[in-house]
Amino acid sequence: MRPTVITPPGRLALPPWRELWEAREVAMRFGQRDIVLRYRQTFVGVAWVLIQPLASAGIFAIIFGAVAKISYGGIPPFLFTFMSMLAWTLFSSTLSRAASSLVANQALVSKVFFPRMLVPLSGAASTVLDFGVGFALGIVLLVIYRVNPGWPVLLVPVWVLIFLLTALGIGLAASAWMVKYRDVQYVLPWVLQVALYATPVAYPTDAVPANLQPLFLANPLGWMLDGFRWSALGAPIPPAWQLIGSLVVAVLVFFLGAMVFQRYERTFADLI
Repeated sequence: MRPTVITPPGRLALPPWRELWEAREVAMRFGQRDIVLRYRQTFVGVAWVLIQPLASAGIFAIIFGAVAKISYGGIPPFLFTFMSMLAWTLFSSTLSRAASSLVANQALVSKVFFPRMLVPLSGAASTVLDFGVGFALGIVLLVIYRVNPGWPVLLVPVWVLIFLLTALGIGLAASAWMVKYRDVQYVLPWVLQVALYATPVAYPTDAVPANLQPLFLANPLGWMLDGFRWSALGAPIPPAWQLIGSLVVAVLVFFLGAMVFQRYERTFADLI
Protein backbone atom coordinates (compact mmCIF):
# COMPACT_ATOMS: atom_id res chain seq x y z
CA MET A 1 0.00 0.00 0.00
CA ARG A 2 1.48 3.30 -1.06
CA PRO A 3 1.88 5.80 1.81
CA THR A 4 0.09 9.15 1.59
CA VAL A 5 2.41 12.13 1.88
CA ILE A 6 0.76 15.33 3.09
CA THR A 7 2.60 18.48 2.07
CA PRO A 8 1.76 22.12 2.77
CA PRO A 9 0.36 24.15 -0.15
CA GLY A 10 2.82 26.11 -2.23
CA ARG A 11 2.90 29.84 -2.68
CA LEU A 12 0.45 29.68 -5.58
CA ALA A 13 -1.89 27.29 -3.73
CA LEU A 14 -2.25 25.02 -6.76
CA PRO A 15 -5.00 22.39 -6.48
CA PRO A 16 -3.95 18.78 -5.82
CA TRP A 17 -4.77 17.49 -9.29
CA ARG A 18 -3.44 13.99 -8.51
CA GLU A 19 -5.67 13.67 -5.43
CA LEU A 20 -8.67 14.83 -7.43
CA TRP A 21 -8.03 12.24 -10.12
CA GLU A 22 -7.57 9.43 -7.61
CA ALA A 23 -10.86 10.40 -5.95
CA ARG A 24 -12.77 10.62 -9.24
CA GLU A 25 -15.11 7.82 -8.16
CA VAL A 26 -16.21 9.96 -5.21
CA ALA A 27 -17.03 12.77 -7.63
CA MET A 28 -19.09 10.35 -9.73
CA ARG A 29 -21.04 9.30 -6.65
CA PHE A 30 -21.70 12.92 -5.76
CA GLY A 31 -22.91 13.59 -9.29
CA GLN A 32 -25.23 10.58 -9.26
CA ARG A 33 -26.63 11.63 -5.91
CA ASP A 34 -27.36 15.16 -7.16
CA ILE A 35 -29.20 13.83 -10.20
CA VAL A 36 -31.33 11.43 -8.14
CA LEU A 37 -32.15 13.99 -5.45
CA ARG A 38 -33.07 16.64 -7.99
CA TYR A 39 -35.84 14.63 -9.62
CA ARG A 40 -36.96 12.48 -6.69
CA GLN A 41 -40.59 13.03 -5.68
CA THR A 42 -41.29 15.51 -8.50
CA PHE A 43 -44.58 15.30 -10.39
CA VAL A 44 -43.26 16.61 -13.71
CA GLY A 45 -39.78 15.09 -13.32
CA VAL A 46 -37.20 15.68 -16.03
CA ALA A 47 -39.72 17.75 -18.00
CA TRP A 48 -38.68 20.71 -15.83
CA VAL A 49 -35.48 20.74 -17.88
CA LEU A 50 -37.55 21.60 -20.97
CA ILE A 51 -40.20 23.79 -19.40
CA GLN A 52 -37.78 26.47 -18.20
CA PRO A 53 -35.97 27.17 -21.51
CA LEU A 54 -39.19 26.78 -23.51
CA ALA A 55 -41.05 29.30 -21.35
CA SER A 56 -38.12 31.75 -21.32
CA ALA A 57 -37.61 31.41 -25.07
CA GLY A 58 -41.28 32.07 -25.73
CA ILE A 59 -41.35 35.19 -23.57
CA PHE A 60 -38.12 36.59 -24.98
CA ALA A 61 -39.18 35.82 -28.56
CA ILE A 62 -42.39 37.81 -28.03
CA ILE A 63 -40.70 40.75 -26.30
CA PHE A 64 -37.64 41.13 -28.49
CA GLY A 65 -38.90 39.58 -31.74
CA ALA A 66 -42.56 40.58 -31.98
CA VAL A 67 -42.65 43.75 -29.85
CA ALA A 68 -39.16 45.24 -30.23
CA LYS A 69 -38.86 43.97 -33.85
CA ILE A 70 -35.23 42.96 -33.41
CA SER A 71 -33.66 41.24 -36.43
CA TYR A 72 -32.23 37.79 -35.77
CA GLY A 73 -30.44 37.48 -39.09
CA GLY A 74 -32.88 35.03 -40.64
CA ILE A 75 -32.97 32.73 -37.62
CA PRO A 76 -36.45 32.20 -36.11
CA PRO A 77 -36.63 34.24 -32.88
CA PHE A 78 -37.98 31.34 -30.82
CA LEU A 79 -35.21 29.00 -31.97
CA PHE A 80 -32.58 31.69 -31.39
CA THR A 81 -33.72 32.41 -27.83
CA PHE A 82 -34.24 28.73 -26.99
CA MET A 83 -30.69 27.75 -27.93
CA SER A 84 -29.29 30.83 -26.20
CA MET A 85 -31.20 30.02 -23.01
CA LEU A 86 -29.83 26.47 -23.07
CA ALA A 87 -26.28 27.82 -23.00
CA TRP A 88 -27.10 30.46 -20.40
CA THR A 89 -28.90 27.97 -18.15
CA LEU A 90 -25.90 25.63 -18.37
CA PHE A 91 -23.66 28.47 -17.19
CA SER A 92 -25.92 29.93 -14.49
CA SER A 93 -27.07 26.58 -13.07
CA THR A 94 -23.52 25.22 -12.88
CA LEU A 95 -22.35 28.41 -11.17
CA SER A 96 -25.24 28.45 -8.69
CA ARG A 97 -24.86 24.78 -7.77
CA ALA A 98 -21.11 25.04 -7.33
CA ALA A 99 -21.36 28.20 -5.21
CA SER A 100 -23.83 26.73 -2.71
CA SER A 101 -22.45 23.19 -2.66
CA LEU A 102 -20.17 23.46 0.39
CA VAL A 103 -22.80 25.09 2.60
CA ALA A 104 -25.41 22.57 1.44
CA ASN A 105 -23.07 19.70 2.36
CA GLN A 106 -21.58 21.21 5.51
CA ALA A 107 -22.03 18.06 7.62
CA LEU A 108 -20.09 16.02 5.08
CA VAL A 109 -17.39 18.65 4.61
CA SER A 110 -16.74 19.03 8.34
CA LYS A 111 -16.67 15.32 9.27
CA VAL A 112 -15.28 13.32 6.33
CA PHE A 113 -11.89 13.73 4.68
CA PHE A 114 -11.80 13.92 0.89
CA PRO A 115 -10.70 16.56 -1.65
CA ARG A 116 -13.23 19.30 -0.93
CA MET A 117 -13.06 20.59 -4.48
CA LEU A 118 -14.98 17.53 -5.63
CA VAL A 119 -18.16 18.89 -4.05
CA PRO A 120 -18.58 21.96 -6.31
CA LEU A 121 -17.13 20.18 -9.33
CA SER A 122 -19.54 17.25 -9.11
CA GLY A 123 -22.55 19.55 -9.41
CA ALA A 124 -21.79 19.95 -13.10
CA ALA A 125 -23.01 16.40 -13.78
CA SER A 126 -26.69 17.29 -13.39
CA THR A 127 -26.41 20.53 -15.37
CA VAL A 128 -24.70 18.77 -18.27
CA LEU A 129 -27.47 16.16 -18.25
CA ASP A 130 -30.06 18.93 -18.32
CA PHE A 131 -28.27 20.57 -21.23
CA GLY A 132 -28.16 17.29 -23.12
CA VAL A 133 -31.91 16.78 -22.74
CA GLY A 134 -32.59 20.37 -23.81
CA PHE A 135 -30.23 20.20 -26.77
CA ALA A 136 -31.96 17.04 -27.99
CA LEU A 137 -35.16 19.10 -28.20
CA GLY A 138 -33.13 21.85 -29.87
CA ILE A 139 -32.15 19.42 -32.63
CA VAL A 140 -35.83 18.65 -33.17
CA LEU A 141 -36.52 22.39 -33.44
CA LEU A 142 -33.70 22.76 -35.98
CA VAL A 143 -35.40 20.14 -38.15
CA ILE A 144 -38.84 21.75 -37.72
CA TYR A 145 -37.55 25.21 -38.65
CA ARG A 146 -35.31 23.76 -41.37
CA VAL A 147 -32.17 25.40 -40.02
CA ASN A 148 -28.90 23.69 -40.91
CA PRO A 149 -25.97 24.90 -38.78
CA GLY A 150 -23.49 22.95 -40.90
CA TRP A 151 -20.22 21.44 -39.72
CA PRO A 152 -19.72 23.92 -36.81
CA VAL A 153 -22.36 21.93 -34.89
CA LEU A 154 -19.54 19.47 -34.18
CA LEU A 155 -17.95 22.16 -31.98
CA VAL A 156 -20.92 22.35 -29.59
CA PRO A 157 -19.14 20.10 -27.03
CA VAL A 158 -16.22 22.54 -27.07
CA TRP A 159 -18.52 25.43 -26.19
CA VAL A 160 -20.16 23.33 -23.48
CA LEU A 161 -16.71 22.79 -21.98
CA ILE A 162 -15.95 26.52 -22.21
CA PHE A 163 -19.16 27.43 -20.38
CA LEU A 164 -18.49 24.76 -17.75
CA LEU A 165 -14.93 25.92 -17.08
CA THR A 166 -16.05 29.52 -16.72
CA ALA A 167 -18.96 28.66 -14.43
CA LEU A 168 -16.93 26.25 -12.31
CA GLY A 169 -14.09 28.74 -11.95
CA ILE A 170 -16.41 31.42 -10.61
CA GLY A 171 -18.36 28.82 -8.63
CA LEU A 172 -15.23 27.48 -6.90
CA ALA A 173 -14.27 30.96 -5.72
CA ALA A 174 -17.86 31.78 -4.72
CA SER A 175 -18.23 28.53 -2.75
CA ALA A 176 -15.06 29.29 -0.77
CA TRP A 177 -16.23 32.83 -0.03
CA MET A 178 -19.74 31.65 0.89
CA VAL A 179 -18.33 29.50 3.69
CA LYS A 180 -17.11 32.67 5.41
CA TYR A 181 -19.52 35.25 4.04
CA ARG A 182 -23.07 33.97 3.65
CA ASP A 183 -23.94 37.21 1.86
CA VAL A 184 -22.73 35.53 -1.32
CA GLN A 185 -25.87 33.38 -1.47
CA TYR A 186 -27.97 36.56 -1.67
CA VAL A 187 -25.74 38.54 -3.99
CA LEU A 188 -25.09 35.82 -6.57
CA PRO A 189 -28.70 35.34 -7.81
CA TRP A 190 -29.03 39.11 -8.23
CA VAL A 191 -25.77 39.29 -10.18
CA LEU A 192 -26.89 36.46 -12.46
CA GLN A 193 -30.24 38.15 -13.05
CA VAL A 194 -28.53 41.40 -14.05
CA ALA A 195 -26.03 39.52 -16.21
CA LEU A 196 -28.86 37.78 -18.07
CA TYR A 197 -30.04 41.12 -19.49
CA ALA A 198 -26.57 42.67 -19.75
CA THR A 199 -25.42 39.75 -21.91
CA PRO A 200 -26.78 39.22 -25.46
CA VAL A 201 -28.77 36.09 -24.58
CA ALA A 202 -32.23 36.91 -25.96
CA TYR A 203 -30.94 39.17 -28.71
CA PRO A 204 -27.97 39.12 -31.11
CA THR A 205 -24.93 41.25 -30.38
CA ASP A 206 -25.46 43.08 -33.69
CA ALA A 207 -28.77 44.44 -32.36
CA VAL A 208 -26.96 46.47 -29.69
CA PRO A 209 -26.70 50.21 -30.60
CA ALA A 210 -23.32 51.26 -31.96
CA ASN A 211 -22.55 53.51 -29.01
CA LEU A 212 -23.00 50.56 -26.60
CA GLN A 213 -21.16 47.97 -28.70
CA PRO A 214 -17.77 48.43 -26.95
CA LEU A 215 -19.43 47.84 -23.57
CA PHE A 216 -21.10 44.63 -24.71
CA LEU A 217 -18.01 43.41 -26.55
CA ALA A 218 -16.08 43.66 -23.28
CA ASN A 219 -18.26 40.88 -21.83
CA PRO A 220 -16.60 37.47 -22.39
CA LEU A 221 -19.94 35.71 -21.90
CA GLY A 222 -21.13 37.49 -25.03
CA TRP A 223 -18.19 36.05 -26.96
CA MET A 224 -19.06 32.55 -25.76
CA LEU A 225 -22.74 32.91 -26.67
CA ASP A 226 -21.89 34.20 -30.14
CA GLY A 227 -19.57 31.24 -30.62
CA PHE A 228 -22.18 28.78 -29.36
CA ARG A 229 -24.85 30.23 -31.68
CA TRP A 230 -22.43 29.98 -34.59
CA SER A 231 -22.02 26.28 -33.85
CA ALA A 232 -25.61 25.44 -32.92
CA LEU A 233 -27.58 27.73 -35.23
CA GLY A 234 -25.30 28.58 -38.12
CA ALA A 235 -25.17 32.24 -37.05
CA PRO A 236 -22.35 34.41 -38.47
CA ILE A 237 -18.94 33.34 -37.22
CA PRO A 238 -17.53 35.68 -34.53
CA PRO A 239 -14.12 37.32 -35.00
CA ALA A 240 -11.14 35.08 -34.36
CA TRP A 241 -10.14 37.08 -31.29
CA GLN A 242 -13.47 36.27 -29.67
CA LEU A 243 -13.18 32.56 -30.42
CA ILE A 244 -9.65 32.38 -29.01
CA GLY A 245 -10.47 34.77 -26.18
CA SER A 246 -13.40 32.61 -25.05
CA LEU A 247 -11.13 29.62 -24.52
CA VAL A 248 -8.40 31.66 -22.86
CA VAL A 249 -10.84 33.35 -20.48
CA ALA A 250 -12.51 30.04 -19.57
CA VAL A 251 -9.21 28.33 -18.72
CA LEU A 252 -7.89 31.37 -16.85
CA VAL A 253 -11.08 31.81 -14.80
CA PHE A 254 -11.12 28.12 -13.88
CA PHE A 255 -7.53 28.11 -12.67
CA LEU A 256 -7.95 31.34 -10.73
CA GLY A 257 -11.11 30.01 -9.10
CA ALA A 258 -9.37 26.75 -8.22
CA MET A 259 -6.49 28.66 -6.63
CA VAL A 260 -8.89 30.78 -4.55
CA PHE A 261 -10.68 27.63 -3.42
CA GLN A 262 -7.45 25.91 -2.50
CA ARG A 263 -6.27 28.93 -0.54
CA TYR A 264 -9.34 28.91 1.72
CA GLU A 265 -9.86 25.14 1.91
CA ARG A 266 -7.98 24.69 5.21
CA THR A 267 -10.48 26.94 7.01
CA PHE A 268 -13.68 25.24 5.79
CA ALA A 269 -14.06 22.79 8.67
CA ASP A 270 -13.67 25.58 11.26
CA LEU A 271 -16.02 28.08 9.63
CA ILE A 272 -18.74 26.04 8.02
